[in-house]
Amino acid sequence: MTFQRITAAITTAVAFAGLCMAQKPKSQKEVDALMAIQNATDADGRLAAIEALLTKFADTEFKVVVLEMATETARMKGDAEQTIIYAERVLAADPNNIATMSTLAKLIAEKTREFDLDKEDKLKQAEGYAKKALDMAPTAKKNNTMLTDEQWADRVKDSVSQAHEAMAAAAFVRKKNDVAIEEYKKALETAPQPDPTTMIRLGIVYNADKKHDDAIAILDKVIATSDNAQIKQVAAQEKVKAATAKAQQKK
Repeated sequence: MTFQRITAAITTAVAFAGLCMAQKPKSQKEVDALMAIQNATDADGRLAAIEALLTKFADTEFKVVVLEMATETARMKGDAEQTIIYAERVLAADPNNIATMSTLAKLIAEKTREFDLDKEDKLKQAEGYAKKALDMAPTAKKNNTMLTDEQWADRVKDSVSQAHEAMAAAAFVRKKNDVAIEEYKKALETAPQPDPTTMIRLGIVYNADKKHDDAIAILDKVIATSDNAQIKQVAAQEKVKAATAKAQQKK
């Protein structure tokens, strides 16, 4: 999980706990249902507790925040399909939620493959969410009073970064490498903290575009700065590909 995703998960959990204290649930049973979410010890338990709350208290004032928590929990599990389902439920309840828009855009774009029969439909859907998030970002209003101004600013920046990642992924599927490169650069520039996974993806596109020196440079940066052994390994493997392709070009 990236720094931004970890931060988002922690922020959501803290904000949820704060909301439980700041807002008054309608009954003790709703309090108990909320506490079951807060006290869940694993992802599946948390999702089950969220569904129990939403089933028993369909009009709960906590609907959006628990659906956001469900979206983040599903993403932490690595379940893309479930993440998309929860993200769509967030937007049904809160249509102007730019963080969820950009999450959905990125997931859909990254799941789309070159030979999918519905490739263009999915890419257009992803781009639609991404463009809307980018259009709304400059004037986005804080949708959770428990977030500090700094936390909200970082959330907006992360949403913008993810939207650019979605645009980059869509362009890459269409083999528009020049567009993908520029969008990945924007994603890195706008993120609260540059994501090494995004840097690796930029390196992959550089390699695909035969810009091997650029690929090596960005991958070297990942290797030098990341403290995640798996990410370092992936970057090193992609760097080998870049170096090999560069050597072959010189023959």
